[in-house]
Amino acid sequence: MDELDSIFSDDWGDDHRSGLVAVIGRPNVGKSTLINALLGQKVAIATPKPQTTRQRQLGIYTSADAQILFVDTPGIHKPHTLLGNYMQTVARHALRDADVVLWIVDASSAPRKADRQIGDAIGQFARHTPLVLCLNKRDLCDKNFDDSSHLELSDTPQVVTTSATEPRGLEDLLDCLTPLLPFGPRYFPAEQVSEANMRFIAAEIIREKVIEFTSDEIPHSAAVEIEWFEERPGISAIEAVIYVERESQKGIVIGKGGRMIKRIGVAARAELQQTLETDVRLETRVKVLKNWRSNEDFMRRVGYALPKRKKA
Repeated sequence: MDELDSIFSDDWGDDHRSGLVAVIGRPNVGKSTLINALLGQKVAIATPKPQTTRQRQLGIYTSADAQILFVDTPGIHKPHTLLGNYMQTVARHALRDADVVLWIVDASSAPRKADRQIGDAIGQFARHTPLVLCLNKRDLCDKNFDDSSHLELSDTPQVVTTSATEPRGLEDLLDCLTPLLPFGPRYFPAEQVSEANMRFIAAEIIREKVIEFTSDEIPHSAAVEIEWFEERPGISAIEAVIYVERESQKGIVIGKGGRMIKRIGVAARAELQQTLETDVRLETRVKVLKNWRSNEDFMRRVGYALPKRKKA
């Protein structure tokens, strides 16, 4: 049996490893981009702007001897809204549930206070969990790169240097993670790389384009709800609403003469067609819902599901 056959075989043997790897780090250190690079395709939206990831997302890597379930988490930061609290809860739960913690730091800049706070969180919620320190964005470092300040963040012996653009570092990371996982079965088919459904993927792609094409407070104030999703022979019909918190933000997202919302729609439709491998008819509207980031009912509706509070 060659390597390709062994990957797709259901007979994985007693020495097969599998488990959850919580991908943790402060905002904008390249967590989602790195996961996409490891899997060889896009499973999580990624932009240069912080706090792009809001929900727990699973990326599934399968080899002949292991299945690694990468849990992409929101960047750990100090929350100021109910949405921010939700994002931090997601990150903490990922730490508690992990078989291995993958701590991503930005090697191209000096460690920050936020990095050290993440180290404290790992010590609090995953003290006895195997830890890999990943010095990411190596391609952005100069030739005299000195990693000593980053190595002081943790005493873990497992340290890997990576870049989403350099395959060797990615292979080293996979080789480092695999033996740290427990022995276990394959939980997903070998060809599956994500557990997300099409409605979620569509909403995330549209939100990604909003983040890419707008600035200031808009990326943090936008949410996307898919009101209609229908798959027909040869075409998928999608109706989406982009929610913002103020009328002024609505005007920015729509743009002069509707140019911005058209730009967002064209880019989202192109990526959706590539992802769904079919033609897409996409309609987008913009609505205002004041302070939605502190509106628990709305957050549940768009997938930011907080645990229900107990009544006194």
